[in-house]
Amino acid sequence: MGNFEPAPDINCSLCSGHGYTLKPKKGFAHATICSCVERCQRCENGVVRKQIDGVWRSGRCRCQKLPDRIAMFNRSGITARHGDKSISNFKWIDASNHKIQTTTSLWVDRFAAGAEDKGIVFYGDVGRGKTHLMVGLCKMLIFDHGIPIRFIEFSRLLGQLRAGYSAGKSDEAVLGELVTVPILAIDEIGKGRLTEWEISIIDDIISRRYNALKPILGTTNYQWRGPSGTPVPALASQEFKQTLGDRIGARAFSRLVEISIPLQLHGADYRGLDERDVELMVRQASESSKPPKPKRFR
Repeated sequence: MGNFEPAPDINCSLCSGHGYTLKPKKGFAHATICSCVERCQRCENGVVRKQIDGVWRSGRCRCQKLPDRIAMFNRSGITARHGDKSISNFKWIDASNHKIQTTTSLWVDRFAAGAEDKGIVFYGDVGRGKTHLMVGLCKMLIFDHGIPIRFIEFSRLLGQLRAGYSAGKSDEAVLGELVTVPILAIDEIGKGRLTEWEISIIDDIISRRYNALKPILGTTNYQWRGPSGTPVPALASQEFKQTLGDRIGARAFSRLVEISIPLQLHGADYRGLDERDVELMVRQASESSKPPKPKRFR
């Protein structure tokens, strides 16, 4: 929670105490302030006026913190499908992933405090929750710490660039913001047809953020290894036999390694599980991750 004033109702059935509700808008997640947040009694339309030493002074009220961060979220580009994802509603169905929960929580605190300059790349098979966790981190950065992020699906970015070419725009019109934003979150790094142009785009983004000392959050279905020389598989069932280095090139992968903490997600494909299966696996994973009870000797 972001310590907002007036405080949202923690028992609110609409926002669950977050202070905002979500709805889709043109394919993206769009947040609005929740009706449970009371009108501020301290200010008038977000402006506080005080008389200090006989002089009237004005400034923005603390109540604008939540609206400001809602606006920041709405500029982030998080898609409508993933807008409701958070760390708190992630299902930890595999015990080996529990250390990732601790790692990501510590990473957010360290980054917000200026003690961490690396990003995180989640990798693993499809359906393991990589995008869910990345969006959860993005929302913590925005709402808890007020840090701007930009979320992009790599395939959507390529589409935007192609549309820009048709409209006579340069790459810089689209890529410029991706270099300057404090956190860039790239979903599905390495996805695409692997044309020279696509490789050059991801290489440019990674290299420019590397040189600007700005981190990347990312997800990928490809193995976290350098180029292996494995050719592009002919069969869709073998799509992810290549490494991430094969997909984005040796230079881009080397730089991504230097500025990233790789975290592998294990477990089953969420999309193939029903709700009862998930809840059972969560309980089993939780039990198996607990330290063993000490033996009692008589």
